[in-house]
Amino acid sequence: MTAVAPALTVEGIRAAVAPILARLRATAAVRERARDYAFADVRALAEQRITLTGIAVRDGGAGGSVRDVADLVVAIARADSNVAQALRSSFLTANRVATRPDLPHREVTLRRLRAGDLFAGTSNERTGGASGSVSTTLRRDGDGYLLNGEKYYSTGGLYASWFSGSALDDNGDVVFFTVPVDRAGVHRLDDFDAVGQRLTASGTTRLVNVRVSAEEIVPRDNHLLDNPWLGSFAQLYLAAIEAGIAAAALDDAAAFGREKARPIKHSSASRSVEDPYVRETVGEIAARAHAARSAVLLAAEVLERVRGLSGAQARTAGAEAAVTVAQAGVVAIESALRAAELLFDVAGGSITDRDLGFDRHWRNARVVANHNPRRWKAAVAGAYHLTGEEPPTTGLF
Repeated sequence: MTAVAPALTVEGIRAAVAPILARLRATAAVRERARDYAFADVRALAEQRITLTGIAVRDGGAGGSVRDVADLVVAIARADSNVAQALRSSFLTANRVATRPDLPHREVTLRRLRAGDLFAGTSNERTGGASGSVSTTLRRDGDGYLLNGEKYYSTGGLYASWFSGSALDDNGDVVFFTVPVDRAGVHRLDDFDAVGQRLTASGTTRLVNVRVSAEEIVPRDNHLLDNPWLGSFAQLYLAAIEAGIAAAALDDAAAFGREKARPIKHSSASRSVEDPYVRETVGEIAARAHAARSAVLLAAEVLERVRGLSGAQARTAGAEAAVTVAQAGVVAIESALRAAELLFDVAGGSITDRDLGFDRHWRNARVVANHNPRRWKAAVAGAYHLTGEEPPTTGLF
């Protein structure tokens, strides 16, 4: 008799990934210095079907809410924010499946998620045109198509099984494609070279005469959506990474204070953990990490309430959720940057040792923050509260 696999649950996935996250946390600094990608541990996370968190049980998922997904992302980012960032496209794909019963090729995507496949995707290009312009082409060739172009910031590309992006067809219309990364002509480059988030596998994907079938193409959906703020989850995801970075700074501050730090000469304490200023510093870091995670989880709950709504209700709730996510982003970004800076106040010169790699927390937080400027988020939130002005619907807000 064939054994029946146990049903997935949110709690079961969290328990299963705990030892994997512990390994990632223990090796994060060393791997960054050596530019050593966590291929084995990312595959181990995928094998625990992490992206099925938030997908309904009836669809073969683990169930759970947007809050459950966000909290899982915070936990992954607390262990290694590079890995959390690299998984972003996979979780965005899963969120589309969870929220859109009408999603094109939904069953195919579900089957890939249930198999533990990971996804990468981007529409970003460096062509000299306006942001969002597309020059990648998809030209008819026999009974299929040929795809040519370059996509930058292909987050998670080196870990993924599938790559998605946008292209212009023969009519000049924007279409979206998804192809396996091992198809001839798909070249994944390890050329991402930012100050932080260096191991997110966010390099260039070069597409050279890639064969594409009609079943792998989806026209851009131009119909008027009841809730046009489909980018809110993507922005919530970035805020969750920032919350994880703040929590990682707390972990390192507390551990260093307990195990390695020495009181300064004029301290009134005999041990660093008894120094009132060390205690104050660690307490503030803890408060920043708490604020970031709380803001993210609250925004996740607000975003959850948009599901199932239609018409004017969906638009009103969608705008509120987008603004709430933006506010969470401001809190999470500033909390992570401040927590990462305060970490160095726990001790003296010894805490700046490069082998510790504590600078990576600030660098990683800074790079994540640059995905979408927090000044824009704050200004849009202010306009919403002052005048009721709706937030941008670009998908990048």
